[in-house]
Amino acid sequence: MKASHVLEGVLANAALGALDGLSWPRAVAVGGVLGDAVGHLGIRRAVARENLARAFPEKSAAERDAILAEHYREMGRIAAEYGRLATLARAPGDETVVTEGFEPLRRFVGRGMLMMSGHFGNFELAAAWLARFNPVDFLVKPLSNPVVDARIERLRRAAGVGVVSTHGGVKSIIRALRAGHWIAIAADQDAGRHGVFVPFFGRLASTAQGAARMALQTGSPMVLGSMMRQGDGRHRLVFDPAREVEGPADEASVLELTAWHTALLEQRVRRHPEHYFWLHRRWKTRPPAGDPNEGRA
Repeated sequence: MKASHVLEGVLANAALGALDGLSWPRAVAVGGVLGDAVGHLGIRRAVARENLARAFPEKSAAERDAILAEHYREMGRIAAEYGRLATLARAPGDETVVTEGFEPLRRFVGRGMLMMSGHFGNFELAAAWLARFNPVDFLVKPLSNPVVDARIERLRRAAGVGVVSTHGGVKSIIRALRAGHWIAIAADQDAGRHGVFVPFFGRLASTAQGAARMALQTGSPMVLGSMMRQGDGRHRLVFDPAREVEGPADEASVLELTAWHTALLEQRVRRHPEHYFWLHRRWKTRPPAGDPNEGRA
């Protein structure tokens, strides 16, 4: 194990421990200040600005920079909440999370379902809150630092969320679905040449197709959930209507289903752009040569 991994693990544990000693509102306030500091350092600012310009060409540079500044602050707030996922998820009533559109999903309790989201708001807390009603497994790609990765997995499991690794193959996910688990997936990052190209803010983006294939293979419904912070500090978890999935897992069906959940996420991001993770190179992989959307900026 690399010494740098150990050091990063120690620093992460120390930071989480210090924030855990504060009240939730105070920790969130401190996190916002830290996120603001990260923004002032300019970490991945160029990537984020390019993404925002592609997504919102109609906005001025000043308007896009204001979105980015608030995004950095919100990332800090979410990081400050990480160490208390279990406490926040199990808080009584609507002390920490209020919902919209959840009641119709109760009919799927005990049945496998794909809970789609993106790197949008505190999606980890959304999965932990859902675990109060049905077993939830988070589909994750292991981090390069095994110390930090193990720490995060312990926090997830303490909050009642299982973990399914992308390295475990499709069979483990299908087994979980058939056992009645809900699989939480943030399927909005560049998928390279293994993805399918679907529109995202008017530009084709390589998007993971595994969720659509699993839904079609198992007949599991899909639903998009989005988490946003309210002005009072609580989170609002909003669900779009679930979609029952039928038909063969052919290429056309996979493409259509992937485009469907990506379009729903785009609608949510357009309404609340400060909650989206703009620091990732979402359009890194270019579509096939000759596509009319290839050169769109």
